[in-house]
Parts: sequence; C-alpha cells; structure tokens
Amino acid sequence: MDKNQQIAVIGGGLMGHGIALTFARAGHYVAVHDPVPDMLHSLPQRVSDSLRLLGASDQGIARALKRIELCDSIKAAVTDAGFVFEAAPEKLELKQSIFAEVEAHAPDHTIFASNTSVIQITKIMGGLRHRHRALGAHWWNPPHMIPLVEVVKTEWTDPGLADTMMALLSDAGKTPALVEKDVPGFIGNRLQHALWREAISLVENGICSAKAVDDVVKASFGRRLAVLGPLENADLVGLELTQDIHSQVLSDLDARPEPSPLLQSLLDDGRSGMAAGHGLRDWQDGDVDATKQRIAHHLLALEKLLGDTPST
Repeated sequence: MDKNQQIAVIGGGLMGHGIALTFARAGHYVAVHDPVPDMLHSLPQRVSDSLRLLGASDQGIARALKRIELCDSIKAAVTDAGFVFEAAPEKLELKQSIFAEVEAHAPDHTIFASNTSVIQITKIMGGLRHRHRALGAHWWNPPHMIPLVEVVKTEWTDPGLADTMMALLSDAGKTPALVEKDVPGFIGNRLQHALWREAISLVENGICSAKAVDDVVKASFGRRLAVLGPLENADLVGLELTQDIHSQVLSDLDARPEPSPLLQSLLDDGRSGMAAGHGLRDWQDGDVDATKQRIAHHLLALEKLLGDTPST
C-alpha cells in the first residue's frame, strides 16, 4: 500500500479523531470534517493528547498533525479522497445523507466505509448509485489503541476493493478481519453481546452479583483472550471435550431474543450506568475517568507486551 494516500474522515469525535490519528501516524494525508465547529477545531489538541498518551515524541506528534487538514464541508474533505471513513452518530438517516453527499463530490475511484457498529451496511449504502465501492469498516473504541477493524462486505461490494481496504488498514498497523456477510453486529459485537446476555441473566436470576460476574471474567478467561481466541481454545482442549461441555450447559443458557427485563427495570429506577452513579453496579464520583485511565494503561501495556506498539 502506497503512503501519502488521501483519506477523508467525516466526523471528528472520539472515533473520528482516533481514525484520523491512526492514518496520519501511518504517513497518510487526512482531511477531517465535522459539522460542529467546536468538535472540528478541538481535533488537533485531542489528537495531540492521544498521541502523547501513546508515548509519541513531540516530533512524532508534529509530523502527524501536519498530515491532518480540517475542512468546513464534506465536499472539501472528499474532493480528492481515495478513501472516505464515516464516523457519525449511530443514526441511519444521518449516515445515508452523509454518503449521498459524499458520492456527489468524491472521485469515481473512492472507496466508501461506514464505521457503524450496529447498523447493517446494506441499509446505509443501499441508496448509492455505485454501491460496489461501499463497505463497512468497524473500528473499536478507542480506535487508535484497539487493533481490530472489521471490514464488512455487502452483496454489492467489489471483492477487490475490500482487499484494498484490508491492505490499507494492515499498512496502518491495524488487524483487519473480513466479514463476508452483512449481519447485525458483524463478528465482534455478536460475540460480545452473547456474553453480556448471559452475564446479565446470571444477575437477574440471583446466581451471583454483578461484581462476581466481572471478577470471574477478569480473573479467568478474560486474561487469556488477547492471546488465545475461543476457537483456538476449543481446538486446544479438543473438540470432544468442547462437545461434552456444550451438551451439558448450552440448554441452560439464556436464549431469549429480546433484552433482559432487568435492564428496563434498572433504567426505570434511574440506574442508567456508571455516569449516573448506578447501573448493574454502584459507582462513585471519578469512577468514569479512573476506568478510562485503567483501560488505556492496560491497552498500552498489552501493546508493548505483544510488540504491537507503532513507531513514533
């Protein structure tokens, strides 16, 4: 993949600034647009802060910032772009309108990618005239620290363009995973929320506390997931044992197709999560920032351990 690609990022929030940072750090030129002026103009400082947290030198930060241009319109951002990454809020009509405008102004060869985490790419891109160049690129939060990007094909996506996107992401130090069918939640969120469904069910049915669930995950299989995936683990212990365990436990797992009623009950009581001070667990002032810092420090330590830290 050639350096100095022209990349447009539409949306300059948490996800957009991390995407822009990643490509600028990899040597590409990035044009960013956000309709909220404060969000757009604060982006360089947020990029700088994030790079400093990653251990980048002042010189490395300056190089990255020189490759980022702030644009006051979608047209200005995408006119010369080879790739467009949309990182707008999770609203279907908003994303559809963004890509309609992108298609009106971007070159014919531009590849379009939505960063949605839950909306099917087919729904977002279905109204485009050239749907063969559209796909999903689901980055995980924080995007500049989590290696995975899910590249999601639709029934219309040109396989060669999906390969080009995979190469671009690999070159930028990411770990792209190809999703061959456009299903809700793609791969990662389907796996994550299957776990969350059972975790919530355990609490709902009085089997254990929410803290106990978190303690069990963090002190057991959660520790090895970064280096041993679930299917690797199944092969490691043997498929006969995997089958025997499944024959005993699967029938007792929560299989409801709708959210647990415990969630609505908590929401009705104003227990909406950590920022509110109460959710499935009780929280104190400062826990939100402390948790974010803990996650960042853990991810940085893991990058160094696994040798994934990019050069500055």
